[in-house]
Amino acid sequence: MIIKVISIIVLPLIALIIGFFFLGLSRKVIARIHRRYGPPISQPLIDVIKLINQESISHGKLFDMGVILSLAGSVILVLFIPFGGIAPLATSGDLLVIIYLMLLAPLGVALSGGEAANPNVSIGISRKMMLALGYEVPFLFSLLAVMTWYKTTSLVEVVKAQQSFLWAIFYLPLPAVAYFMILPAMLGIRPFDIVSAPQEIASGTAVEYGGRYLALTTIQHAFHIFIDIALFVNLFLGGGNLLTFFVKMLVVFLLGLFINAVFPRLRIDQAIKYCWKWPAILALVGLIIARII
Repeated sequence: MIIKVISIIVLPLIALIIGFFFLGLSRKVIARIHRRYGPPISQPLIDVIKLINQESISHGKLFDMGVILSLAGSVILVLFIPFGGIAPLATSGDLLVIIYLMLLAPLGVALSGGEAANPNVSIGISRKMMLALGYEVPFLFSLLAVMTWYKTTSLVEVVKAQQSFLWAIFYLPLPAVAYFMILPAMLGIRPFDIVSAPQEIASGTAVEYGGRYLALTTIQHAFHIFIDIALFVNLFLGGGNLLTFFVKMLVVFLLGLFINAVFPRLRIDQAIKYCWKWPAILALVGLIIARII
């Protein structure tokens, strides 16, 4: 019981540290690709500390609760995802719970942005929902393929099965490729940074955030990065101990970052068309193969 309580406290802290590291690393790597020096890797943490001490303006109770709901959903979601053998809230049907909990973050953003009543926020929310509608289809097909192949809805059991044999990426290459193809869309990075698009809609859903609200949004984004990449590592790369798990996450993140650095932003219709084309087709074919075999 004591170990479980400690893991409930420690795992979100580890996820937050890794998320902040990836946020800082992304700015540094992209700057070097663009032949700039870039800010220090610790810059996201410095920004959060600075923003917490700044004055914050609220647009109402729903504005506040939306930010809290989004962050709370991400924190709870972290507790269901195994990281180096740490999975304090893992259950027999945790994959199904994960699917539902992943809806809390965009729902919180929508509630908070709706209270702000800013046109740019409304455009960002509509884009976020449409983009989610695009990548959710191949994402669910990929999850169903894994659950069908291993005949379980437990993420812990999926990881254990891969440790006994080959990683799932060798058995289910099509769903794995499909998941990786939609990963930039799930992370909201180029070419799928449609929701923020500073040059078009002034950061979209975040345009009304300042001070503590922007700090909490940055923290939620750090958790979101950890969740999406850790889920891919658990589903297709066999998990691992703390060190190997982090290395796998780092490799996956850097591959997505290289795509971010060189591709231009897509329009929302192009993004949905992309998600519903090759990723959805590959994931669906992988699901059919897993079901037949």
